[in-house]
Amino acid sequence: MLFKLTRIALMAGGIAATLGHAARAAETGVWPSLRAEIFNQATIVENDGVVTLEAPERAEDAALVPITIALPAGSGADVRKITLLIDENPAPVAAVFALGPTSNAASWSIATRVRVDRYSHIRAIAETADGKLHMAARFVKASGGCSAAASKDAEIALKDLGKMQIFSRAVEAHDGMPSVTETKIMIRHPNFSGLQIDEVTRGYRPAHFIRNMEVRQGDQLLFNLEGGISIAENPHFRFTHSTIGSEPITVSAQDTEGGVFTGRSVQSGS
Repeated sequence: MLFKLTRIALMAGGIAATLGHAARAAETGVWPSLRAEIFNQATIVENDGVVTLEAPERAEDAALVPITIALPAGSGADVRKITLLIDENPAPVAAVFALGPTSNAASWSIATRVRVDRYSHIRAIAETADGKLHMAARFVKASGGCSAAASKDAEIALKDLGKMQIFSRAVEAHDGMPSVTETKIMIRHPNFSGLQIDEVTRGYRPAHFIRNMEVRQGDQLLFNLEGGISIAENPHFRFTHSTIGSEPITVSAQDTEGGVFTGRSVQSGS
C-alpha cells in the first residue's frame, strides 16, 4: 500500500503531484478519504494509551520535523504494525513499521524526522494482533518540507550514499520493568522527494529514497520499515526496545534505485 501511494504521488512528476495535492487540500478534510483508502473504514480507537505520538505544535524546519512514536509499557496491547501518516503530504503514508515479537515486552519507542508539506495532522495508527486499530494524532504547523532544497550539495550527499552509524547502549531498568536497549541508526542518504528543484537543470530532481530497512539483533527481528518520501534526508532513527541479548544490532536498507546498504552496531557508553 505504501509503495502504491508513493508511486501515485510521483509517477506524473513533481508538477502533477503538487497540483493533485492542492486539489485534495481544497476538500473538506482529507482524513476521511485517507481512512477509507488505507484502513477500509475500520474502527479506529483514539487516545486510549496503546500508542502515543509526540510532535511540535509549530516546526522550526518543515523538512526536519522531529516525531516520536511510543508504545507505553503496561498497556497489555500486542502491537504488530504502526502506520505513520501525514495527512496533507503528497504521499500521506510516511512509513509503516512492522514490529518484531519482542517489541511489546517493555516500553518501545522510535523517534525520527519527517517532512511536512503544509499544516497537517500527523497520525500514528497501531494495529494489534487481534486486528484492532488504535490512533494518536498531533496537528503540526509547518509548510514546504517536501519541496525544500537539500541541506548540502547533492553530489556530496551522493558520495557518502548509504554510510551508516549505529550505536547501542543499555538503559537502566526501573520499577521492575524489563531491561531495554536504546539504538541510534544514522544513514547518509539525500532521500530526494521528487518535488525538489535541481539548481543546475531547474527541473525536478527524481525521487530517490530509502524504501525498506530491516533491523535485527542476531536472528531476532526488531522491526522492518517501509519508507516513503516524507522521511527526512539523512534518515535518523532512535528507538528503545527490549534487551534480548548481547549480540550486535544489524541493519540492512534498500533504496528506490536498487542500492543496498548494511551496518552493524557498536556499543556506546551509558
